[in-house]
Amino acid sequence: MTQYITPDLRRWLKEQLQSGVKATDLVISMTQAGWERKLALQAVAELKIDGWFGKKEETNPLAGKLPEPLVGDGRCLLDAGDREVSVLATVQHPRVVVFGNLLSPEECRAIIDAATPRMQRSETVSEKSVGSEVNVARTSRGMFFERAETDVIARVEARIARLVNWPVENGEGVQVLNYQPGAEYQPHYDYFDARHASTESILKRGGQRVGTLVMYLNTPKRGGATTFPDIKMAVQPIQGQAVFFSYATPDPSSLTLHGGAPVLEGEKWVATKWLRQGRFE
Repeated sequence: MTQYITPDLRRWLKEQLQSGVKATDLVISMTQAGWERKLALQAVAELKIDGWFGKKEETNPLAGKLPEPLVGDGRCLLDAGDREVSVLATVQHPRVVVFGNLLSPEECRAIIDAATPRMQRSETVSEKSVGSEVNVARTSRGMFFERAETDVIARVEARIARLVNWPVENGEGVQVLNYQPGAEYQPHYDYFDARHASTESILKRGGQRVGTLVMYLNTPKRGGATTFPDIKMAVQPIQGQAVFFSYATPDPSSLTLHGGAPVLEGEKWVATKWLRQGRFE
């Protein structure tokens, strides 16, 4: 049976949020009652997009300005300072923009070469203890550069800052990941979950994450797409291209659930830049 977001449903959602029910709990209740998960997420998210927030949402620290490429007027090329970057695809909610020509082949090679000697098994933020840990959901190898650690990294970071209108100092260091055949990163969110033990200390270093940019350093023969399950979208990993997405709320209503599909043939190299609310130290 086809389901619709009706005025009565919107009124009910507003009443629930106003009474203190969390957005995530509303989505769970709706899915348990038979609503499609995507539609439940969309219904809650629309209230936030329309500018309505429940009592507990009014103080949401992420409700203000977000990193945002200047694509609202339909332009196909963006001035990134030292090069023009093409706009290949856009999605309004969640905010997703696919870029072309963000990196040159020479820059991709330089980043891979500088990262290779420092690669280790990737970890994720620990849920039950402070720190990070190896997780079976993430089977890549990786490393982090310090901000502006090399000339190439500094140049790319300045390019990103101009492209998404977000200060360089609000960005974490670039992380480089390598996926061998069969390696993947199962669907997850990039914001820091308030329920995790490490979140409180992490937020002291620059606040929440508000945006992600995944840059493709090579092109595997098959597989390795960046997937967005909630909107049924997949971005193929083509060298020099990138996918950007932002999240105004640190909860599933952001629709930013995403993953790295298994590499089926060849290998995949990516460089990820996470953007924080404030200056990242």
